[in-house]
Amino acid sequence: MQNVLNSVKGTALGVAEYLTPVLKESKFRETGVLTPEEFIAAGDHLTHHCPTWSWAVGDESKIKPYLPKDKQFLITRNVPCRRRCKQIEFVGEENLVEENDQDGGWVETHHYNPDEAGSSGLEDKVCEMKLDSSRIEDEQAADMDDPRNLDDGDGDGGEDDDEDGAAIDMDEFEESGLLETVDPSNALLPAPNEKPNPVASSEGDGDSVVRTRTYDLHITYDKYYQTPRLWVIGYDENRKLLSVEQMYDDVSQDHAKKTVTMETHPHLPGPNMASVHPCKHADIMKKIIQTVEEGGGELGVHMYLIIFLKFVQTVIPTIEYDFTQNFNITNHK
Repeated sequence: MQNVLNSVKGTALGVAEYLTPVLKESKFRETGVLTPEEFIAAGDHLTHHCPTWSWAVGDESKIKPYLPKDKQFLITRNVPCRRRCKQIEFVGEENLVEENDQDGGWVETHHYNPDEAGSSGLEDKVCEMKLDSSRIEDEQAADMDDPRNLDDGDGDGGEDDDEDGAAIDMDEFEESGLLETVDPSNALLPAPNEKPNPVASSEGDGDSVVRTRTYDLHITYDKYYQTPRLWVIGYDENRKLLSVEQMYDDVSQDHAKKTVTMETHPHLPGPNMASVHPCKHADIMKKIIQTVEEGGGELGVHMYLIIFLKFVQTVIPTIEYDFTQNFNITNHK
């Protein structure tokens, strides 16, 4: 049902965007929105400071006349995503610690329940280490500094070696067939007609290989909301397109199918892409602008996309795209 509502809403917004006139006058400081020219300026700043981003054209039939032909939207490719959101999101009860604290106490959100601790708990992740006493004794015996490898002190040590017997005849040794004994250095190699065992490669086999997904990220200009809009599309390690549900695994569960929905890309044909809905972007940016100004600073419009990428990171926290310049909200000049 939610998907149907999102589809209807997306169609309605598409019509509204078509009818909305292009913003000509800057209202960045008053409302947190951008004109197309300001979007281009912010995009140029992003590509200059973070070269992994670049401008793209898209489908010729979907070019927006209010944007330069060679700067329709921004794109970065092959962004790694090594974990699923469920692996970093904590779901459970909070423990109140130090209730009498003057600040109202603090809560411990990550704790272990001793009743649930068992073979599947933290102890399973700690490898048990045992010392083999027989191996230690052998190693000690091989140590030339060990007393057991020294003479008995009676001066007869050298004579005992001479009395062990005559040297072995090498011709007899070769005829005995002992030279054909397996060489320990080659004992681990498979025989010529033996097939090596295949190495497990699937996630379900329980191996420790990290299966890294990758994402392509796009930033477009939304004419209706007059803000940037983020789009993502994911691939597995074989560059095979992820399913919709797999992509939702990499979205914060507070935002999946709500703030993030599957939509038609405004510049590209093909499958729908996951998009972070821009309805709150201007409000968030307006609050950031006010905070900077209250701290005595001034936020330039060219910084818009740098900040934009940082606050949408909370929606897709495991997609590791934010390598942009640092931004200090309290004293930015």
